[in-house]
Amino acid sequence: MSKPKIGIVISTTREGRFADRPTQWILELVNARDDLAGEIIDLRDYPMRFYDEPKPPIYVPPADPGAVKLAAKVASLDGFIFVTAEYNRAPPGVLKNALDHVYNEFIRKPAAFVGYGGVGAARAIEQLRLIAVELQMAPTRSGVHIARAEFIELLGGKTFADLPHMGASAATMLNELAWWTKALKTAREAG
Repeated sequence: MSKPKIGIVISTTREGRFADRPTQWILELVNARDDLAGEIIDLRDYPMRFYDEPKPPIYVPPADPGAVKLAAKVASLDGFIFVTAEYNRAPPGVLKNALDHVYNEFIRKPAAFVGYGGVGAARAIEQLRLIAVELQMAPTRSGVHIARAEFIELLGGKTFADLPHMGASAATMLNELAWWTKALKTAREAG
């Protein structure tokens, strides 16, 4: 049996974004495991207009070419890790827009979260968990929060290897994600 495929979603498209560092770190941790295989989903590769479809994607597939491409990618994956910043106490608008464009392809798949910023993107992640529930996903309890102190250390030249408590948080989150991914994939395949 092949390893379940986990999409690691970069939730911001800003030039000079910090997101690439935690994304690469979590990708390496995922791919070091024997029970998951990760790949990056960079929203820069899925440009789409502001959501204005005539009907919600739960009823009608999106028409926007970027949304069609993203929906196909989401359909091919078994679970997700959203790497998110926190903008004004919420997830980045580009991520919310992408989530508004796709629906059915997320159903019955797990979602985990890595956040960074002042409070480790805790408020953004809390909102993403609510969105995940509406998308009929199973959000994991544990996440990784790169709070202000760690964020500043990483910006100052430290690596994630210098912050072993981050690795411990990631291991807990990935263990939960692996369990949910296997359980939900088995259930989806059973019909």
